[in-house]
Amino acid sequence: MPSAGLDAFDEPQVREVKPQMATGLILAGLGLAAIGFAGRYAYRAGRFAQQTFTQTIGELPQGSFSKYYRGGFEPQMSKREAGLILGVSPSASKLKIKEAHKRIMLLNHPDRGGSPYLAAKINEAKDYFDKSRPGAG
Repeated sequence: MPSAGLDAFDEPQVREVKPQMATGLILAGLGLAAIGFAGRYAYRAGRFAQQTFTQTIGELPQGSFSKYYRGGFEPQMSKREAGLILGVSPSASKLKIKEAHKRIMLLNHPDRGGSPYLAAKINEAKDYFDKSRPGAG
């Protein structure tokens, strides 16, 4: 004869899983998997982009982002060199040349710690433009 206490152990205990909960867990798992795959793709694409960027930057000439002229002076002052020294176009107006000369001389004057050689070259560039302009005096 079966006893009343043993009946509870004989029946398998089944938990009811609600379909909404299972769907939510599946969607959460799929979302995490999608984020993982997207992260891996972004990491690989980022590495490739970094290599391409580094290679492109390495191919650029040295000092190409500098606003200053890199190089020595020519033996004879030319219009191009005078423009590079003063930082103006070779066809700049007299007023622009005067303003550029004043600005650069304030920065490079020997009395303020600048180089006498650079100051002489700056003055030579200004004199070159003054002599090359018609009606200069």
